[in-house]
Amino acid sequence: MSLTPIRVDEIPVLEPGPMPRAFHLMTKPSGAICNLDCKYCYFLSKERLYPGSDFRMNPTLLEEYTRQYMEAQQVPEVTFAWQGGEPTLMGLDFFREAVSYQQKHKKPGMQVHNSFQTNGVLLDDDWAQFFRDKDFLIGLSVDGPAQLHDAYRVDKGGQPTFDRVMRGRAVLERNEVKFNILCTVHAANADHPLEVYRFFRDELKAEFMQFIPIVERDNDTGYQEGDGVKDRSVTAEQYGRFLSDIFDEWVRHDVGRVFVQIFDVALAAWSGNRPGLCIFEETCGAALAMEHNGDVFSCDHYVEPDYRLGNINVVPLEAMVGSQQQFEFGQHKRDSLPQYCLDCEVRFVCNGGCPKNRFIHTPDGEPGLNYLCAGYRHFFNHVRRPMEMMTAELRAGRPPANVMLSLAREQLEFEALLASTGRNDPCPCGSGLKFKRCHGRSRRN
Repeated sequence: MSLTPIRVDEIPVLEPGPMPRAFHLMTKPSGAICNLDCKYCYFLSKERLYPGSDFRMNPTLLEEYTRQYMEAQQVPEVTFAWQGGEPTLMGLDFFREAVSYQQKHKKPGMQVHNSFQTNGVLLDDDWAQFFRDKDFLIGLSVDGPAQLHDAYRVDKGGQPTFDRVMRGRAVLERNEVKFNILCTVHAANADHPLEVYRFFRDELKAEFMQFIPIVERDNDTGYQEGDGVKDRSVTAEQYGRFLSDIFDEWVRHDVGRVFVQIFDVALAAWSGNRPGLCIFEETCGAALAMEHNGDVFSCDHYVEPDYRLGNINVVPLEAMVGSQQQFEFGQHKRDSLPQYCLDCEVRFVCNGGCPKNRFIHTPDGEPGLNYLCAGYRHFFNHVRRPMEMMTAELRAGRPPANVMLSLAREQLEFEALLASTGRNDPCPCGSGLKFKRCHGRSRRN
């Protein structure tokens, strides 16, 4: 793969622009280095951007980053997001030091949080006790039951990792560490939505889940370019069905006790609030990424030379985040929407999705449509009525979980109606078919 190495001595010329009051910085203290070799991982190839690097953030940079990050935030809460690669490869002492720097440099009254994304393989009681004592929120990467997880999540020798991840998960549970499940949706698990969801809910006892689509670009550069995807990618239609099938289970049984990120996004949008997730915001640019050496990029998905804003050892973080270049990067998300998106009935919640996936054409040939458009459109239309019901409950000061009682009542009424319908009568579902050719097909009168 012919990735162009980053020139660490190159200092981009930045023009000042509007500075956001708050921003998010995904920090990769070990760069792209990982102890696994997941077949679909978009970030492993980024190692070749830094030939000869030891891929370890040094203590001096760690403190400088901490100081600049906290000083630049104009809000009372700040979250440090640690990711990779695999951040546990830095060792526990690195994160003990990170917490000490946070306490040293935080502003008066500022609340500090830490999130930590891991594959779980190296977790032990020392890690878990640290996470618990310092109140880290852990994201654990699991793609479903063993046969689905191990399809692509393998180690450097190509061996399965499920059992080791489950040992790490048991360590977290034993030490009462809060964790979310991050599940990527790909060709191997996309057709098994309920098996995946029920495994997380019933076997892992997970209360918080994310379902991230794998859209793996097929090119030789490792960058976000080209209009083809690899076979491991989920299709738009698969992703829409995957989310819809899980939603149907969730909205009837689990509202208020299981939290799925994209369902929360949808409810926020239907309630008139911002989606709260960068890929569904109208504009972006407030979620950046920092490499192990202090290089800052416009986005985690754009760790590429053209999107490098500079290095915090040379250019203040605040100047990079508040640059005109970064502002235009974020505004482009809205300004480049094709007319097909502008006219879409679910634009208010989708907003065209993540720019990294906007590489197909609309039905009338305009470029810039999201590869996942058909899936998003299917899903958001599928959930419309339950979302409206939950929104009505919220506005009335009642819990949205009441939707489960309403849907259960409707189901009983519908089943009673089916029981009284003759074979040749129109099916009460409104399909226009005779009952015997629709819901009555499974019944034998």
